[in-house]
Amino acid sequence: MTPTEAAESTEPALTPPAEGTQDAPWHRLDRRMLLIRPVLDVVKSLPVLLGALLFGHGESWQWVGLTFTAITVFTGVSHVLTSRYRITASQVEWHTGLLLRKQRAIPRDRIRTVDVTSEPKHRLFSLAAARIGTGRHSNGSRHKDELVLDAVTIAEAQRLRTLLLHRKAEATEAAAPPEQLIAAVDKRWLRYAPFTLSGLAVVGAAVGTVYHFAHELHFDPVEFSLVQTVVGHFADTPVWLSLVLAAAGLLVLVSLLSIGGYVLSFWNFRLTREPAGTLHVRRGLITTRSVSIEEDRLRGAEIREPLPLRLAGGARCVAIAAGLREGKSADKGGSLLLPPAPLARAHEVVAEVLGEDPAATALVRHPRRALYRRLSRAVLGVLLLAAALYGLAWLGALPDWPWQGALVLVPFAALVGWDRYRGLGHAFTGRYLVTRSGSLDRGTAAVRCDGLTGIVLERSYFQRRAGLVTLIAPVAAGKGKYPVLDIGEADALALADRALPGLLTPFLTGDRDRG
Repeated sequence: MTPTEAAESTEPALTPPAEGTQDAPWHRLDRRMLLIRPVLDVVKSLPVLLGALLFGHGESWQWVGLTFTAITVFTGVSHVLTSRYRITASQVEWHTGLLLRKQRAIPRDRIRTVDVTSEPKHRLFSLAAARIGTGRHSNGSRHKDELVLDAVTIAEAQRLRTLLLHRKAEATEAAAPPEQLIAAVDKRWLRYAPFTLSGLAVVGAAVGTVYHFAHELHFDPVEFSLVQTVVGHFADTPVWLSLVLAAAGLLVLVSLLSIGGYVLSFWNFRLTREPAGTLHVRRGLITTRSVSIEEDRLRGAEIREPLPLRLAGGARCVAIAAGLREGKSADKGGSLLLPPAPLARAHEVVAEVLGEDPAATALVRHPRRALYRRLSRAVLGVLLLAAALYGLAWLGALPDWPWQGALVLVPFAALVGWDRYRGLGHAFTGRYLVTRSGSLDRGTAAVRCDGLTGIVLERSYFQRRAGLVTLIAPVAAGKGKYPVLDIGEADALALADRALPGLLTPFLTGDRDRG
């Protein structure tokens, strides 16, 4: 061996910086996204592009439309080419931009969610989008507290999820049991899809879109021969039969769309418990989604029973967890633990997730005065509506049948008020405060008492006259607060003292001394 070779052999081998250290390597988005992103940007700019090509001959603004499309495509391509990210020991860093550079950094100790979504545009090349969020759900700061890596491989997305969320995985991997299946979708659950009424929203959106375009284009849909045939058929049919046929057709259409939406959203649904103490939810047929919920951030669970689903014996289960956006629905926020399924199965999932089922605890009935409040509010609202319609009819602005129809709704309003009272209830199980309320959208929430940030007691003028109080349990998770509606004042104070012992002791002691 020569002296040079000996010297070289004594030099330490250079190793690349490790992931998760301060000198962690940079990663780039997958270049296969370049085959998709320009097409998507052109589709987004299609109205402007078609307007420029079809109606801009010889006009100067034609070039404005073409330039706008070119800039959109260039921005998308440069985003894919210049975006890079890395995970250091303390934060996730992201840089992008060619002409306008952007830099973002999110501290790792603030990361609460890594939502992995694979839409059809991603699945063409086995890619996914990883949304790294801090869990803040105020609308104004949502995008500032969320980092989106919209073109990474599925394996890379899963690696990011494990690295950022499973901080205890390496320590527990050797002794941890394998992944445990808690719930999986059952084909028989499709019978609950029509009772979600999700298809009704699709029909409403489609009708609104068609009407908008017809109005903008000054086009009358009745000019279609098919529409004229249908309208003529109903004109020759008795009114009651036309209404029945229209309702039946709408019901069939809504049911089919609801079933289709259920299949697209919840097919391949699996809820599992991973070795690192994390609940993992996977679902979706065409667009797949993967959400992780750390059990350390669980503050409880809620069983939701919208009226149609409740009549069919079904329910949905939602996690009350810190760091998950509630959004317009649990489905969008990522907190869904079970899609529409049998009510008994929802209780089983709650028991598996929490270790017990506080939602099944027998609830305490609320005072009879709460029933009077619900009946009076429900019936009075319909009577005020009928009075307003009657006034318009008396002035000649409306016919008589609207206010007469409103009076017909009075018994139904009373029935809803009675059902809302039947839905009221609360309980205390030692670890959980349980509250239930609602009729059209009934929810039974079980919130851990050690997760409460306080207790709020409030009452309106009419509640004071009735001797009732609303107890609010604030928690930094889920909806943010869970009310116990219209309970007696003494019961509210006792419940608050049991949920957070000592918090109201000075007030209760003062009341006893004055007594």
